[in-house]
Amino acid sequence: MEERPETELISIPATPRVSTPEIQTPSGQRSPRPASKETKSSAWTPTSFISPRFLSPIGTPMKRVLINMKGYLEEVGHLTKLNPQDAWLPITESRNGNAHYAAFHNLNAGVGFQALVLPVAFAFLGWSWGILALTIAYCWQLYTLWILVQLHEAVPGKRYNRYVELAQAAFGERLGVWLALFPTVYLSAGTATALILIGGETMKLFFQIVCGPLCTSNPLTTVEWYLVFTSLCIVLSQLPNLNSIAGLSLVGAVTAITYSTMVWVLSVSQERPPMISYEPLSLPSSAAAFFSVMNALGIVAFAFRGHNLVLEIQATMPSTFKHPAHVPMWRGAKVAYFFIAMCLFPVAIGGFWAYGNLVTPFSMSVQMPSGGILNALYGFHSHDIPRGLLALAFLLVVFNCLSSFQIYSMPVFDSFEAGYTSRTNRPCSIWVRSGFRVFYGFVNFFIGVALPFLSSLAGLLGGLTLPVTFAYPCFMWVLIKRPTKYSFNWYFNWILGWLGIAFSLAFSIGGVWSIVNDGLKLKFFKPN
Repeated sequence: MEERPETELISIPATPRVSTPEIQTPSGQRSPRPASKETKSSAWTPTSFISPRFLSPIGTPMKRVLINMKGYLEEVGHLTKLNPQDAWLPITESRNGNAHYAAFHNLNAGVGFQALVLPVAFAFLGWSWGILALTIAYCWQLYTLWILVQLHEAVPGKRYNRYVELAQAAFGERLGVWLALFPTVYLSAGTATALILIGGETMKLFFQIVCGPLCTSNPLTTVEWYLVFTSLCIVLSQLPNLNSIAGLSLVGAVTAITYSTMVWVLSVSQERPPMISYEPLSLPSSAAAFFSVMNALGIVAFAFRGHNLVLEIQATMPSTFKHPAHVPMWRGAKVAYFFIAMCLFPVAIGGFWAYGNLVTPFSMSVQMPSGGILNALYGFHSHDIPRGLLALAFLLVVFNCLSSFQIYSMPVFDSFEAGYTSRTNRPCSIWVRSGFRVFYGFVNFFIGVALPFLSSLAGLLGGLTLPVTFAYPCFMWVLIKRPTKYSFNWYFNWILGWLGIAFSLAFSIGGVWSIVNDGLKLKFFKPN
Protein backbone atom coordinates (compact mmCIF):
# COMPACT_ATOMS: atom_id res chain seq x y z
CA MET A 1 0.00 0.00 0.00
CA GLU A 2 2.81 2.46 0.75
CA GLU A 3 4.48 1.85 -2.63
CA ARG A 4 1.48 2.93 -4.72
CA PRO A 5 1.99 6.69 -4.39
CA GLU A 6 5.69 6.28 -5.18
CA THR A 7 4.78 4.52 -8.41
CA GLU A 8 2.63 7.47 -9.39
CA LEU A 9 5.28 10.01 -8.46
CA ILE A 10 8.02 8.21 -10.38
CA SER A 11 5.97 8.36 -13.60
CA ILE A 12 5.60 12.15 -13.50
CA PRO A 13 8.53 13.17 -15.70
CA ALA A 14 7.95 10.40 -18.25
CA THR A 15 6.66 12.66 -21.09
CA PRO A 16 7.00 16.32 -20.07
CA ARG A 17 4.75 18.14 -22.56
CA VAL A 18 3.67 21.12 -20.48
CA SER A 19 4.65 24.51 -21.91
CA THR A 20 5.71 27.28 -19.63
CA PRO A 21 3.53 30.38 -19.67
CA GLU A 22 4.72 33.44 -21.57
CA ILE A 23 4.71 37.05 -20.34
CA GLN A 24 1.36 38.07 -19.00
CA THR A 25 -0.55 40.81 -20.84
CA PRO A 26 -0.93 44.22 -19.19
CA SER A 27 -4.59 43.54 -18.50
CA GLY A 28 -3.80 40.19 -16.90
CA GLN A 29 -5.77 38.22 -19.52
CA ARG A 30 -4.52 34.76 -20.42
CA SER A 31 -6.06 32.01 -22.48
CA PRO A 32 -5.25 28.32 -21.90
CA ARG A 33 -4.06 26.08 -24.66
CA PRO A 34 -6.35 23.33 -25.95
CA ALA A 35 -4.91 19.86 -25.57
CA SER A 36 -4.47 17.58 -28.51
CA LYS A 37 -5.78 14.04 -28.58
CA GLU A 38 -2.34 12.67 -27.86
CA THR A 39 -2.01 14.86 -24.79
CA LYS A 40 -5.35 13.73 -23.47
CA SER A 41 -4.62 10.07 -23.91
CA SER A 42 -0.98 9.50 -23.04
CA ALA A 43 0.89 12.68 -22.14
CA TRP A 44 1.49 13.94 -18.65
CA THR A 45 -0.66 16.83 -17.48
CA PRO A 46 -0.44 18.99 -14.34
CA THR A 47 -3.18 16.88 -12.76
CA SER A 48 -1.86 13.40 -13.58
CA PHE A 49 -0.66 12.76 -10.04
CA ILE A 50 -4.01 13.83 -8.50
CA SER A 51 -5.82 10.59 -9.27
CA PRO A 52 -8.28 8.59 -7.14
CA ARG A 53 -5.57 5.99 -6.73
CA PHE A 54 -3.22 8.59 -5.25
CA LEU A 55 -5.90 10.19 -3.07
CA SER A 56 -7.19 6.96 -1.56
CA PRO A 57 -4.87 6.91 1.54
CA ILE A 58 -5.14 10.65 2.19
CA GLY A 59 -7.58 12.20 4.66
CA THR A 60 -10.67 14.14 3.63
CA PRO A 61 -9.36 17.73 4.21
CA MET A 62 -6.22 17.17 2.17
CA LYS A 63 -8.26 15.42 -0.50
CA ARG A 64 -10.49 18.49 -0.87
CA VAL A 65 -7.47 20.73 -1.27
CA LEU A 66 -5.95 18.53 -3.94
CA ILE A 67 -9.26 18.15 -5.77
CA ASN A 68 -9.68 21.93 -5.81
CA MET A 69 -6.12 22.25 -7.06
CA LYS A 70 -6.89 19.76 -9.79
CA GLY A 71 -9.87 21.81 -10.97
CA TYR A 72 -7.80 24.98 -11.01
CA LEU A 73 -4.99 23.36 -12.98
CA GLU A 74 -7.45 21.95 -15.49
CA GLU A 75 -8.92 25.43 -15.89
CA VAL A 76 -5.72 27.47 -16.27
CA GLY A 77 -3.01 24.85 -16.17
CA HIS A 78 -1.74 25.02 -19.73
CA LEU A 79 -1.48 28.50 -21.12
CA THR A 80 -1.48 29.92 -24.61
CA LYS A 81 1.35 32.14 -25.72
CA LEU A 82 0.03 35.70 -25.79
CA ASN A 83 1.30 38.87 -27.32
CA PRO A 84 1.26 41.58 -24.64
CA GLN A 85 0.18 44.07 -27.31
CA ASP A 86 -3.13 42.23 -27.72
CA ALA A 87 -4.44 43.74 -24.48
CA TRP A 88 -4.30 47.19 -26.13
CA LEU A 89 -6.09 46.34 -29.38
CA PRO A 90 -9.87 46.48 -30.06
CA ILE A 91 -10.30 42.84 -31.08
CA THR A 92 -8.44 41.17 -28.19
CA GLU A 93 -8.83 43.84 -25.52
CA SER A 94 -11.79 42.01 -23.98
CA ARG A 95 -12.07 38.21 -23.76
CA ASN A 96 -15.42 37.71 -22.06
CA GLY A 97 -17.39 36.66 -25.15
CA ASN A 98 -19.72 33.66 -25.28
CA ALA A 99 -21.94 31.71 -27.65
CA HIS A 100 -24.63 34.41 -27.56
CA TYR A 101 -22.15 37.10 -28.57
CA ALA A 102 -20.88 34.82 -31.36
CA ALA A 103 -24.42 34.37 -32.68
CA PHE A 104 -25.08 38.13 -32.57
CA HIS A 105 -21.83 39.04 -34.32
CA ASN A 106 -22.07 36.34 -37.00
CA LEU A 107 -25.68 37.15 -37.75
CA ASN A 108 -24.98 40.87 -37.92
CA ALA A 109 -22.02 40.25 -40.22
CA GLY A 110 -23.78 37.63 -42.35
CA VAL A 111 -27.10 39.33 -43.13
CA GLY A 112 -27.43 42.83 -44.49
CA PHE A 113 -27.81 44.90 -47.60
CA GLN A 114 -26.15 42.23 -49.77
CA ALA A 115 -29.30 40.12 -49.45
CA LEU A 116 -31.32 42.89 -51.08
CA VAL A 117 -29.48 42.59 -54.40
CA LEU A 118 -29.73 38.78 -54.67
CA PRO A 119 -32.82 39.06 -56.94
CA VAL A 120 -30.62 41.08 -59.33
CA ALA A 121 -28.36 38.02 -59.65
CA PHE A 122 -31.39 35.82 -60.35
CA ALA A 123 -32.42 38.16 -63.17
CA PHE A 124 -29.23 37.18 -65.03
CA LEU A 125 -29.09 33.52 -63.92
CA GLY A 126 -32.73 32.47 -64.04
CA TRP A 127 -34.59 30.18 -61.65
CA SER A 128 -32.58 26.97 -61.92
CA TRP A 129 -29.06 28.35 -62.01
CA GLY A 130 -29.88 31.01 -59.45
CA ILE A 131 -31.17 28.56 -56.83
CA LEU A 132 -28.37 26.09 -57.59
CA ALA A 133 -25.66 28.75 -57.25
CA LEU A 134 -27.14 30.05 -53.99
CA THR A 135 -27.39 26.56 -52.48
CA ILE A 136 -23.86 25.53 -53.45
CA ALA A 137 -22.43 28.79 -52.16
CA TYR A 138 -24.23 28.37 -48.82
CA CYS A 139 -22.95 24.82 -48.26
CA TRP A 140 -19.45 25.74 -49.41
CA GLN A 141 -19.11 28.73 -47.10
CA LEU A 142 -20.55 26.78 -44.16
CA TYR A 143 -17.79 24.21 -44.60
CA THR A 144 -15.05 26.86 -44.76
CA LEU A 145 -16.56 28.54 -41.70
CA TRP A 146 -16.15 25.28 -39.78
CA ILE A 147 -12.53 25.09 -40.97
CA LEU A 148 -11.74 28.56 -39.65
CA VAL A 149 -13.33 27.82 -36.27
CA GLN A 150 -11.24 24.66 -35.92
CA LEU A 151 -8.00 26.33 -37.02
CA HIS A 152 -8.24 29.13 -34.46
CA GLU A 153 -6.22 27.01 -31.99
CA ALA A 154 -4.84 24.41 -34.39
CA VAL A 155 -1.22 24.82 -33.21
CA PRO A 156 -0.66 24.01 -29.51
CA GLY A 157 0.11 27.09 -27.48
CA LYS A 158 -1.03 29.58 -30.12
CA ARG A 159 -4.30 31.41 -30.82
CA TYR A 160 -4.74 32.91 -34.27
CA ASN A 161 -6.77 35.98 -33.38
CA ARG A 162 -6.88 37.48 -36.86
CA TYR A 163 -7.34 36.16 -40.37
CA VAL A 164 -3.96 37.48 -41.48
CA GLU A 165 -2.20 35.69 -38.61
CA LEU A 166 -3.68 32.35 -39.70
CA ALA A 167 -2.70 33.06 -43.31
CA GLN A 168 0.88 33.74 -42.20
CA ALA A 169 0.97 30.45 -40.28
CA ALA A 170 -0.26 28.55 -43.35
CA PHE A 171 1.47 30.32 -46.26
CA GLY A 172 4.47 31.91 -44.56
CA GLU A 173 5.14 35.34 -43.10
CA ARG A 174 5.44 37.32 -46.33
CA LEU A 175 3.20 35.34 -48.64
CA GLY A 176 0.45 35.21 -46.01
CA VAL A 177 0.40 38.99 -45.74
CA TRP A 178 0.35 39.43 -49.52
CA LEU A 179 -2.48 36.93 -49.96
CA ALA A 180 -4.74 37.86 -47.04
CA LEU A 181 -4.13 41.48 -46.10
CA PHE A 182 -5.45 43.13 -49.26
CA PRO A 183 -8.71 41.13 -49.60
CA THR A 184 -9.57 41.36 -45.90
CA VAL A 185 -8.94 45.10 -45.71
CA TYR A 186 -10.67 45.56 -49.06
CA LEU A 187 -13.63 43.54 -47.80
CA SER A 188 -13.94 45.67 -44.67
CA ALA A 189 -13.49 49.01 -46.46
CA GLY A 190 -15.57 47.98 -49.47
CA THR A 191 -18.39 46.76 -47.28
CA ALA A 192 -18.27 50.00 -45.29
CA THR A 193 -18.48 51.97 -48.55
CA ALA A 194 -21.44 49.95 -49.77
CA LEU A 195 -23.13 50.38 -46.38
CA ILE A 196 -22.76 54.16 -46.68
CA LEU A 197 -24.34 53.99 -50.15
CA ILE A 198 -27.35 51.90 -49.19
CA GLY A 199 -27.71 53.56 -45.78
CA GLY A 200 -27.69 57.08 -47.17
CA GLU A 201 -30.06 56.24 -50.02
CA THR A 202 -32.41 54.44 -47.65
CA MET A 203 -32.45 57.41 -45.27
CA LYS A 204 -33.39 59.62 -48.24
CA LEU A 205 -36.30 57.36 -49.16
CA PHE A 206 -37.38 57.15 -45.51
CA PHE A 207 -37.52 60.96 -45.36
CA GLN A 208 -39.57 61.08 -48.56
CA ILE A 209 -42.06 58.54 -47.22
CA VAL A 210 -42.45 60.21 -43.83
CA CYS A 211 -42.51 63.73 -45.24
CA GLY A 212 -45.11 62.87 -47.89
CA PRO A 213 -46.04 64.74 -51.08
CA LEU A 214 -47.14 67.87 -49.21
CA CYS A 215 -43.76 68.45 -47.56
CA THR A 216 -42.46 71.95 -48.27
CA SER A 217 -39.00 71.64 -46.73
CA ASN A 218 -35.93 71.59 -48.96
CA PRO A 219 -34.82 67.94 -49.18
CA LEU A 220 -31.18 66.97 -48.85
CA THR A 221 -29.32 65.66 -51.85
CA THR A 222 -28.16 62.05 -52.00
CA VAL A 223 -24.55 63.03 -51.20
CA GLU A 224 -25.75 65.00 -48.18
CA TRP A 225 -27.62 61.92 -46.95
CA TYR A 226 -24.38 59.95 -47.35
CA LEU A 227 -22.72 62.51 -45.10
CA VAL A 228 -25.48 62.25 -42.48
CA PHE A 229 -25.19 58.47 -42.42
CA THR A 230 -21.39 58.61 -42.21
CA SER A 231 -21.58 60.98 -39.24
CA LEU A 232 -23.88 58.57 -37.39
CA CYS A 233 -21.46 55.72 -38.11
CA ILE A 234 -18.53 57.72 -36.75
CA VAL A 235 -20.40 58.49 -33.52
CA LEU A 236 -21.20 54.80 -32.94
CA SER A 237 -17.65 53.76 -33.85
CA GLN A 238 -16.32 55.32 -30.62
CA LEU A 239 -17.19 52.11 -28.75
CA PRO A 240 -13.77 50.73 -27.77
CA ASN A 241 -13.65 47.04 -28.70
CA LEU A 242 -15.41 44.15 -30.39
CA ASN A 243 -17.18 42.88 -27.28
CA SER A 244 -18.50 46.36 -26.51
CA ILE A 245 -20.54 46.36 -29.74
CA ALA A 246 -22.35 43.10 -28.89
CA GLY A 247 -25.50 45.13 -28.19
CA LEU A 248 -25.23 46.82 -31.58
CA SER A 249 -24.74 43.42 -33.22
CA LEU A 250 -27.92 42.21 -31.53
CA VAL A 251 -29.79 45.23 -32.89
CA GLY A 252 -28.32 44.59 -36.32
CA ALA A 253 -29.29 40.91 -36.22
CA VAL A 254 -32.88 41.58 -35.14
CA THR A 255 -33.39 44.37 -37.66
CA ALA A 256 -31.88 42.27 -40.48
CA ILE A 257 -34.21 39.35 -39.83
CA THR A 258 -37.20 41.69 -39.47
CA TYR A 259 -36.73 43.79 -42.59
CA SER A 260 -35.69 40.79 -44.72
CA THR A 261 -38.93 39.09 -43.79
CA MET A 262 -40.98 42.26 -44.25
CA VAL A 263 -39.52 43.04 -47.68
CA TRP A 264 -40.19 39.67 -49.26
CA VAL A 265 -43.60 39.22 -47.58
CA LEU A 266 -44.76 42.66 -48.73
CA SER A 267 -43.43 41.97 -52.24
CA VAL A 268 -45.13 38.62 -52.76
CA SER A 269 -48.40 39.84 -51.20
CA GLN A 270 -48.85 42.55 -53.87
CA GLU A 271 -49.89 42.14 -57.48
CA ARG A 272 -46.97 41.51 -59.76
CA PRO A 273 -46.17 44.33 -62.19
CA PRO A 274 -47.22 43.96 -65.84
CA MET A 275 -44.73 42.76 -68.44
CA ILE A 276 -42.91 40.68 -65.83
CA SER A 277 -40.55 38.04 -67.18
CA TYR A 278 -38.49 35.32 -65.56
CA GLU A 279 -36.23 34.65 -68.52
CA PRO A 280 -32.58 35.66 -68.04
CA LEU A 281 -31.92 39.09 -69.47
CA SER A 282 -30.86 39.02 -73.09
CA LEU A 283 -27.80 41.09 -73.87
CA PRO A 284 -26.51 42.28 -77.26
CA SER A 285 -23.39 40.10 -77.35
CA SER A 286 -22.16 36.82 -75.95
CA ALA A 287 -19.30 38.61 -74.18
CA ALA A 288 -21.75 40.93 -72.43
CA ALA A 289 -23.88 37.94 -71.42
CA PHE A 290 -20.84 36.09 -70.04
CA PHE A 291 -19.60 39.06 -68.00
CA SER A 292 -23.10 39.72 -66.66
CA VAL A 293 -23.40 36.11 -65.49
CA MET A 294 -19.99 36.35 -63.82
CA ASN A 295 -21.04 39.56 -62.08
CA ALA A 296 -24.27 37.88 -60.94
CA LEU A 297 -22.32 34.97 -59.47
CA GLY A 298 -20.09 37.51 -57.75
CA ILE A 299 -23.19 39.05 -56.14
CA VAL A 300 -24.16 35.57 -54.89
CA ALA A 301 -20.65 35.06 -53.48
CA PHE A 302 -20.72 38.46 -51.77
CA ALA A 303 -24.02 37.55 -50.11
CA PHE A 304 -22.06 35.14 -47.89
CA ARG A 305 -19.74 37.56 -46.17
CA GLY A 306 -18.27 37.60 -42.70
CA HIS A 307 -15.53 34.97 -42.89
CA ASN A 308 -12.91 37.69 -42.48
CA LEU A 309 -14.40 38.25 -39.00
CA VAL A 310 -14.69 34.65 -37.76
CA LEU A 311 -11.28 34.44 -36.07
CA GLU A 312 -11.68 37.94 -34.66
CA ILE A 313 -15.03 37.03 -33.10
CA GLN A 314 -13.59 33.81 -31.66
CA ALA A 315 -10.65 35.76 -30.25
CA THR A 316 -13.03 37.59 -27.89
CA MET A 317 -13.81 34.34 -26.05
CA PRO A 318 -11.90 32.77 -23.17
CA SER A 319 -10.38 29.39 -23.92
CA THR A 320 -9.39 26.76 -21.38
CA PHE A 321 -8.44 23.09 -21.32
CA LYS A 322 -11.98 22.08 -20.31
CA HIS A 323 -13.80 24.80 -22.28
CA PRO A 324 -12.02 25.56 -25.58
CA ALA A 325 -13.24 28.58 -27.52
CA HIS A 326 -14.27 26.63 -30.62
CA VAL A 327 -17.19 24.99 -28.80
CA PRO A 328 -19.25 28.14 -28.03
CA MET A 329 -18.11 29.73 -31.28
CA TRP A 330 -19.42 26.89 -33.43
CA ARG A 331 -22.61 26.72 -31.38
CA GLY A 332 -23.31 30.41 -31.97
CA ALA A 333 -22.29 30.20 -35.64
CA LYS A 334 -24.73 27.35 -36.32
CA VAL A 335 -27.62 29.34 -34.87
CA ALA A 336 -26.58 32.44 -36.81
CA TYR A 337 -26.28 30.69 -40.15
CA PHE A 338 -29.63 28.98 -39.72
CA PHE A 339 -31.24 32.42 -39.54
CA ILE A 340 -29.02 33.64 -42.38
CA ALA A 341 -30.44 30.93 -44.62
CA MET A 342 -33.96 31.88 -43.50
CA CYS A 343 -33.25 35.43 -44.67
CA LEU A 344 -31.26 35.01 -47.88
CA PHE A 345 -33.23 32.28 -49.64
CA PRO A 346 -36.72 33.83 -49.22
CA VAL A 347 -35.46 37.28 -50.26
CA ALA A 348 -33.78 35.92 -53.39
CA ILE A 349 -36.61 33.61 -54.43
CA GLY A 350 -39.50 35.80 -53.30
CA GLY A 351 -37.99 38.95 -54.75
CA PHE A 352 -37.40 37.36 -58.15
CA TRP A 353 -40.91 35.86 -58.15
CA ALA A 354 -42.48 39.25 -57.35
CA TYR A 355 -40.53 41.38 -59.86
CA GLY A 356 -38.71 39.07 -62.27
CA ASN A 357 -36.02 40.77 -64.31
CA LEU A 358 -37.62 44.17 -63.58
CA VAL A 359 -35.61 44.17 -60.33
CA THR A 360 -32.39 45.10 -62.16
CA PRO A 361 -31.01 48.66 -62.21
CA PHE A 362 -32.33 51.10 -64.81
CA SER A 363 -35.41 48.97 -65.45
CA MET A 364 -37.71 51.06 -63.28
CA SER A 365 -38.25 54.76 -62.70
CA VAL A 366 -36.83 55.03 -59.20
CA GLN A 367 -34.86 58.00 -57.98
CA MET A 368 -31.66 56.01 -57.49
CA PRO A 369 -30.06 53.60 -59.98
CA SER A 370 -29.02 50.84 -57.62
CA GLY A 371 -31.63 48.13 -58.14
CA GLY A 372 -32.57 45.43 -55.64
CA ILE A 373 -35.76 44.24 -54.00
CA LEU A 374 -36.00 47.23 -51.67
CA ASN A 375 -35.97 49.73 -54.54
CA ALA A 376 -38.37 47.57 -56.53
CA LEU A 377 -40.76 47.54 -53.57
CA TYR A 378 -40.62 51.33 -53.39
CA GLY A 379 -40.82 51.84 -57.15
CA PHE A 380 -43.75 49.52 -57.87
CA HIS A 381 -45.77 49.48 -54.63
CA SER A 382 -45.11 52.75 -52.81
CA HIS A 383 -48.77 53.72 -53.34
CA ASP A 384 -50.19 50.27 -52.48
CA ILE A 385 -48.53 49.68 -49.09
CA PRO A 386 -49.35 51.79 -46.00
CA ARG A 387 -46.77 54.53 -45.58
CA GLY A 388 -46.07 53.57 -41.96
CA LEU A 389 -45.25 49.98 -42.86
CA LEU A 390 -43.03 51.00 -45.74
CA ALA A 391 -41.26 53.61 -43.59
CA LEU A 392 -40.65 51.00 -40.88
CA ALA A 393 -38.95 48.66 -43.37
CA PHE A 394 -36.66 51.44 -44.56
CA LEU A 395 -35.85 52.50 -40.99
CA LEU A 396 -34.87 48.93 -40.07
CA VAL A 397 -32.49 48.86 -43.04
CA VAL A 398 -30.84 52.05 -41.76
CA PHE A 399 -30.39 50.57 -38.27
CA ASN A 400 -28.91 47.40 -39.72
CA CYS A 401 -26.46 49.32 -41.90
CA LEU A 402 -25.32 51.36 -38.89
CA SER A 403 -24.72 48.17 -36.88
CA SER A 404 -22.96 46.32 -39.71
CA PHE A 405 -20.63 49.26 -40.31
CA GLN A 406 -19.23 48.85 -36.78
CA ILE A 407 -18.35 45.17 -36.93
CA TYR A 408 -16.87 45.37 -40.44
CA SER A 409 -14.78 48.40 -39.51
CA MET A 410 -13.35 46.82 -36.35
CA PRO A 411 -10.51 44.92 -38.15
CA VAL A 412 -9.41 48.18 -39.80
CA PHE A 413 -9.48 49.98 -36.44
CA ASP A 414 -7.43 47.11 -35.03
CA SER A 415 -4.85 47.49 -37.82
CA PHE A 416 -4.56 51.24 -37.26
CA GLU A 417 -4.03 50.81 -33.53
CA ALA A 418 -1.64 47.88 -33.99
CA GLY A 419 0.62 50.07 -36.10
CA TYR A 420 0.49 52.86 -33.52
CA THR A 421 1.14 50.65 -30.48
CA SER A 422 3.98 48.77 -32.16
CA ARG A 423 5.80 52.04 -32.81
CA THR A 424 5.08 53.81 -29.54
CA ASN A 425 4.91 50.74 -27.24
CA ARG A 426 1.86 52.16 -25.46
CA PRO A 427 -1.91 51.91 -25.93
CA CYS A 428 -3.84 54.44 -27.99
CA SER A 429 -5.32 57.35 -26.08
CA ILE A 430 -8.98 58.23 -26.52
CA TRP A 431 -8.09 61.09 -28.88
CA VAL A 432 -5.82 58.97 -31.07
CA ARG A 433 -8.42 56.20 -31.26
CA SER A 434 -11.17 58.69 -32.13
CA GLY A 435 -8.95 60.31 -34.76
CA PHE A 436 -8.35 56.98 -36.50
CA ARG A 437 -12.06 56.24 -36.64
CA VAL A 438 -13.10 59.68 -37.87
CA PHE A 439 -10.45 59.47 -40.60
CA TYR A 440 -11.62 56.01 -41.68
CA GLY A 441 -15.28 57.04 -41.78
CA PHE A 442 -14.68 60.02 -44.06
CA VAL A 443 -12.35 58.08 -46.36
CA ASN A 444 -15.18 55.61 -46.97
CA PHE A 445 -17.56 58.52 -47.50
CA PHE A 446 -15.40 59.93 -50.30
CA ILE A 447 -15.05 56.48 -51.87
CA GLY A 448 -18.84 56.08 -51.75
CA VAL A 449 -19.36 59.42 -53.48
CA ALA A 450 -16.89 58.43 -56.19
CA LEU A 451 -18.33 54.91 -56.75
CA PRO A 452 -22.15 55.03 -56.47
CA PHE A 453 -22.73 51.62 -58.13
CA LEU A 454 -24.20 49.32 -55.47
CA SER A 455 -24.98 46.15 -57.42
CA SER A 456 -21.82 46.41 -59.53
CA LEU A 457 -19.73 47.06 -56.43
CA ALA A 458 -21.25 43.97 -54.82
CA GLY A 459 -20.16 41.85 -57.79
CA LEU A 460 -16.62 43.19 -57.74
CA LEU A 461 -16.40 42.79 -53.96
CA GLY A 462 -17.63 39.23 -54.29
CA GLY A 463 -14.97 38.44 -56.86
CA LEU A 464 -11.99 40.05 -55.17
CA THR A 465 -12.80 38.77 -51.69
CA LEU A 466 -14.06 35.33 -52.70
CA PRO A 467 -10.78 33.58 -51.75
CA VAL A 468 -11.18 34.77 -48.16
CA THR A 469 -14.45 32.85 -47.89
CA PHE A 470 -14.17 29.96 -50.33
CA ALA A 471 -10.50 29.27 -51.18
CA TYR A 472 -7.99 30.22 -48.49
CA PRO A 473 -9.59 28.20 -45.65
CA CYS A 474 -9.28 25.01 -47.73
CA PHE A 475 -5.59 25.67 -48.42
CA MET A 476 -5.01 26.51 -44.74
CA TRP A 477 -6.55 23.22 -43.65
CA VAL A 478 -4.22 21.21 -45.88
CA LEU A 479 -1.11 23.18 -44.95
CA ILE A 480 -1.71 23.27 -41.18
CA LYS A 481 -3.57 20.02 -40.44
CA ARG A 482 -1.62 18.07 -43.10
CA PRO A 483 -4.12 15.32 -43.96
CA THR A 484 -2.80 12.14 -45.54
CA LYS A 485 -1.48 12.87 -49.00
CA TYR A 486 -3.77 11.76 -51.85
CA SER A 487 -6.57 10.98 -49.41
CA PHE A 488 -10.14 12.17 -50.02
CA ASN A 489 -9.69 15.01 -47.53
CA TRP A 490 -6.49 16.11 -49.28
CA TYR A 491 -8.03 16.07 -52.78
CA PHE A 492 -11.30 17.65 -51.63
CA ASN A 493 -9.70 20.70 -50.06
CA TRP A 494 -7.20 21.28 -52.85
CA ILE A 495 -9.95 21.10 -55.49
CA LEU A 496 -12.23 23.45 -53.57
CA GLY A 497 -9.38 25.89 -53.04
CA TRP A 498 -8.37 26.10 -56.70
CA LEU A 499 -11.99 26.31 -57.82
CA GLY A 500 -12.37 29.28 -55.49
CA ILE A 501 -9.34 31.00 -57.04
CA ALA A 502 -10.65 30.41 -60.57
CA PHE A 503 -14.10 31.76 -59.68
CA SER A 504 -12.49 34.77 -58.03
CA LEU A 505 -10.70 35.76 -61.23
CA ALA A 506 -13.82 35.27 -63.36
CA PHE A 507 -16.13 37.15 -60.98
CA SER A 508 -13.67 40.03 -60.63
CA ILE A 509 -13.55 40.48 -64.41
CA GLY A 510 -17.35 40.42 -64.51
CA GLY A 511 -17.54 42.99 -61.72
CA VAL A 512 -15.14 45.37 -63.47
CA TRP A 513 -17.09 45.04 -66.73
CA SER A 514 -20.37 45.74 -64.94
CA ILE A 515 -18.97 48.88 -63.25
CA VAL A 516 -17.74 50.22 -66.60
CA ASN A 517 -21.03 49.35 -68.28
CA ASP A 518 -23.17 50.92 -65.53
CA GLY A 519 -20.92 53.99 -65.50
CA LEU A 520 -21.66 54.53 -69.18
CA LYS A 521 -25.38 54.11 -68.55
CA LEU A 522 -25.26 56.54 -65.65
CA LYS A 523 -24.21 59.35 -67.99
CA PHE A 524 -27.59 59.11 -69.67
CA PHE A 525 -29.63 58.28 -66.57
CA LYS A 526 -31.98 61.08 -65.60
CA PRO A 527 -33.87 60.39 -62.35
CA ASN A 528 -37.44 61.61 -62.16
